[in-house]
Amino acid sequence: MHKLEVKETMLRTILSCLAGIAGALVLTLVALSWPGAADAAEQGKSKGDAALFDPVASVVMGPRCVNCHQIEAPRQKDWGVIHAQQVVRGADGHGSAALRCQACHQATNTADGRVPGVPNWHLAPLSMNWHGLDKKQICLQMRDPERNGNRKTPKEVIEHMETDPLVLWAWNPGADRTKPAMSHEDFVKALVAWADAGLPCPN
Repeated sequence: MHKLEVKETMLRTILSCLAGIAGALVLTLVALSWPGAADAAEQGKSKGDAALFDPVASVVMGPRCVNCHQIEAPRQKDWGVIHAQQVVRGADGHGSAALRCQACHQATNTADGRVPGVPNWHLAPLSMNWHGLDKKQICLQMRDPERNGNRKTPKEVIEHMETDPLVLWAWNPGADRTKPAMSHEDFVKALVAWADAGLPCPN
């Protein structure tokens, strides 16, 4: 083979290798754009300060949230007792065919606050169970689209926490139920700070 042809062949090979490396780098950057999609991020190795999740955890690990992020049935009260009426999840998270959540839980709290209510009251999806999980496990779940209600970006996670009526109810729970550890406004600010840092999770 002519020397010029050999050089051209080598040049094409080198360029092909460089293109492959560049493509791999692009795919890696895309994967890391959402921390739940990468193995390293799944292990809580984000560069941000993991302590930024602490104020978020103080809310989402409270009874107003955890009581509905259950597998089999909702819980009640601050100590998470089984629902007094023996309500179960059912096929769609809205109770069984014999006793639907909406049979008692209406669009607002009752006048005395004893029966809570918002439109479309129901349990969180099974994939979003938080019962028995620690702070790191909940953190990893909240940023994983397969386990956070298919919210693919931090912005979608924040929007859910900022606008969903079921989330907002926690700050207006009625009766003598305890409210979250901080105001809703401060909670959203904490979520934004956590998101801006790359959604770091505890080790």
